[in-house]
Amino acid sequence: MSPKKAKKRSEGGSSNVFSMFEQTQIQEFKEAFTIMDQNRDGFIDKDDLRDTFAALGRLNVKNEELDEMLKEAPGPINFTVFLTMFGEKLKGADPEETILNAFKVFDPEGIGLLKSEYIREMLMTQAERFTSEEVDQMFTAFPPDVTGNLNYKNLVHIITHGEEKEE
Repeated sequence: MSPKKAKKRSEGGSSNVFSMFEQTQIQEFKEAFTIMDQNRDGFIDKDDLRDTFAALGRLNVKNEELDEMLKEAPGPINFTVFLTMFGEKLKGADPEETILNAFKVFDPEGIGLLKSEYIREMLMTQAERFTSEEVDQMFTAFPPDVTGNLNYKNLVHIITHGEEKEE
């Protein structure tokens, strides 16, 4: 067995969820998990979800909503469970849908808008960090509206199709 396969097998234990993703994707999921694991205990729980939503500006999340989210997991949400859940959600998804789903994590109401300042902060502090100039270039190409919101649904369509969506 090649060292690469042995490494993957040892990382995933009895699960092959790690073989569903490239190493760079796994690292990005790990960074997202770390952001959501607000109390740094290795699990995402109700308090972590509430804190994550608060960080996104949504302060009035009902306990029932959080319970529904947590019920989707087969048990406590550690990184392997988190990765498995994403793997199941993304199986067979097209690139546009995959990118939209990434944005929707931060847009629980599904309105298609995110605050440009929040996007700037995330791009400059998480994963493959953007420079301020790179974020400025993105906002020049895809300017936020007058209230400072970015229509991410339109942005994703342009990224994946190269043209604006016909309304």
